[in-house]
Amino acid sequence: MKSIQRSLSLGLIAVLLIVSLLLLQTSLWLFETGLKRSLETDLREETEGLLIAVVQGPDGFKLDSSRLNPRYQRAFSGHYFRIDLPERSWRSRSLWDAEPAWPRTDGLADELLDGPQDQRLLSYHADYRRDGQTIGISVARDYTPILTSFAQVRLAGLGLVGVVLLVFLLLQRYAVKLAMRPLERARQQIAQLQQGQRQQLDIQVPQELQPLVEQINHLLAHTDDTLKRSRHALGNLGHALKTPLAVLGSLTQRDELAAQPELQANLRDQLDQIQQRVSRELGRARLAGEVLPGAYFDCAEELPGLFETLQMIHRRDLDLRWHTHADCRLPWDREDMLELLGNLLDNACKWARSQVLLNIEKLPDGYLIRVEDDGPGIPEDRREAVLERGARLDERAEGHGLGLGIVRDIIAAWNGHLTLEQSALGGLQVSIRLTTAKSRAVQQGNSGR
Repeated sequence: MKSIQRSLSLGLIAVLLIVSLLLLQTSLWLFETGLKRSLETDLREETEGLLIAVVQGPDGFKLDSSRLNPRYQRAFSGHYFRIDLPERSWRSRSLWDAEPAWPRTDGLADELLDGPQDQRLLSYHADYRRDGQTIGISVARDYTPILTSFAQVRLAGLGLVGVVLLVFLLLQRYAVKLAMRPLERARQQIAQLQQGQRQQLDIQVPQELQPLVEQINHLLAHTDDTLKRSRHALGNLGHALKTPLAVLGSLTQRDELAAQPELQANLRDQLDQIQQRVSRELGRARLAGEVLPGAYFDCAEELPGLFETLQMIHRRDLDLRWHTHADCRLPWDREDMLELLGNLLDNACKWARSQVLLNIEKLPDGYLIRVEDDGPGIPEDRREAVLERGARLDERAEGHGLGLGIVRDIIAAWNGHLTLEQSALGGLQVSIRLTTAKSRAVQQGNSGR
């Protein structure tokens, strides 16, 4: 999954890099354009100075060396000229034996010329008329130092751009971290919802998150109402069926059916199964009681009442015990946890000879729940078959009944794992390993890398 932070960082770097390079290159281009205009003025003044050095003699025009700048006399000085007349031409001694490709059009040349000793020359040409003759004067100046300076400035500019990008990236990461804090608070509140520590999300959030939070709260309220209606409907259905079943049971005792004993026996058997199922569902309702969906399971608060109810339903001489760690709070739905433990303990109580033990142990990544009894147990070679069936609470295997339908549904919803083992008490031990949502998120994140 792509990171928002990484996407924003890459987008910011790309935009800033393009803008910075454009600004750097545009600044250098503007500066160089202004510099060339200034140099063009200087080169034009040089052509005018050279024009003055061309004087009229007895044999026509000649070049007065005394009027030339001494830099034209030094070899490879970086200042060069060429004067062309119809009958002759002069060139500066500074050129030595080099001969650049002088421009023939007036003004500053568009391209740099190749000069002596790998110099790059900025050239200017001007045509003048004197005494009816055209005098073409071309001057050039070594542009290499300026090119070197521009390269150094460009390199320094790139370094500065890199520093600016790093500063902006750090500032952007800090800004994104600040902007993401409301999302982190919302994530923590959702975790608290899952642990039953709150019923809805705080609505005091930034404007951009408010529609999302309101929609989540609406969904929570809708789910809460749906669960309550479903549970109430189940209880009402169970109670509503008890009277018709009782009437049907009395009808099976009528004399009219006595003449058909096989039909009477089948009817009684089917009615007994229906009554057992209804009684079991009502018993589950008694075990769960009135609870709030989404509330966490507080062991110290819930287990005494659960065990007291089990003691009332089953034999008074049955030894029911539990052992938990200090401040035991299971971060799962309170009602589902009561239903899970109620079914397992109710089943253990049915088959225990004298003792049932519940043990809840905290693990680094979750919890381990063990329900043990000293009943007949299940042979090892039959345990997998029991787990594979597990569709009905009254299913029996090797003298031991284990209701796994609701238990397996709850454990599957929580991504838990159920195993059947031999108990130290002599009977069956049902072990359930549950991983917390935070640990699952960490595992999923590690597997996604």
